[in-house]
Amino acid sequence: MNILVINGPNLNMLGIREPELYGKSDYAALVALVEETCAREGIGVELFQSNHEGAIVDKIQEAYGKKDGIVINPAAYTHTSVAILDALKAVALPAVEVHISDVSCREDFRQVSYPGMACIRTFMGLGLEGYCHAILYLKEYLEHREK
Repeated sequence: MNILVINGPNLNMLGIREPELYGKSDYAALVALVEETCAREGIGVELFQSNHEGAIVDKIQEAYGKKDGIVINPAAYTHTSVAILDALKAVALPAVEVHISDVSCREDFRQVSYPGMACIRTFMGLGLEGYCHAILYLKEYLEHREK
């Protein structure tokens, strides 16, 4: 099993940007957590972070035929990117959306997730641990789909 974990804009600023919302752990801690979780579960993982919408779309498209699924935190593009939604729909890989904060309790403009419309599940408000939940959920989904 081989997955792609995508992180959108400003996630590279974890630990600096609004720590009251996103925590004090930095991006390196997130990468380590994802890699440790995947290693423990026997999952191959590629991590990708970009502040650029087109780069995220390109990475999703590159996953076609190479990855079994995607975990994605589109960050600010959650609320604006039909392009990311369309890319997820085009590759038709099972995708799980994750958000560090609970976006459902935030500003009105954060209440719509375009990429989430192509995802099988969303985890939010669990901090970095949300990534672990998303990875484990995707693994279980993929294992049951293969049977």
